[in-house]
Amino acid sequence: MRRTAETTLREIPEAARALGLQIQVLNASTSREIEAASATLVRDRADALFVAPDGFFTSRRVQLATLATRHGIAAAYSNREYVEAGGLMSYGADILDHYRQIGVYTGRILKGAKPADLPVEQATKFEFVINLQTARALGLEMPNSLQLLADEVIE
Repeated sequence: MRRTAETTLREIPEAARALGLQIQVLNASTSREIEAASATLVRDRADALFVAPDGFFTSRRVQLATLATRHGIAAAYSNREYVEAGGLMSYGADILDHYRQIGVYTGRILKGAKPADLPVEQATKFEFVINLQTARALGLEMPNSLQLLADEVIE
């Protein structure tokens, strides 16, 4: 598991306890390990899946979304790319806003700013995306009230 996923997962046990949920953390760093983790989810009859933010997972987003949908597991992801690849829903930092900020920092550096002098900035713009086609495939009805909260609903 990589640092980004570790940071995210640090907060999950407490949140799960507060909601009365049980969690199981599954690690994967190869496509084969993703397949094995998927088999574990099916065997244990998981109600849902959260895929932590991670560059490797993003590179395998089609595999992850396909496996979750094939096995009838409602899955949430950290960014819209998964939902565009067929995942159910995502909530996370707006990637385009993130890239814009990278451009601003690059411009400052090219104008002579020292990278060490630039402040570290947290994401301030987040987005919630739902894929209705995937919801239908999972037999889920997305209430209109939830759809209205979404920044984008993919038909």
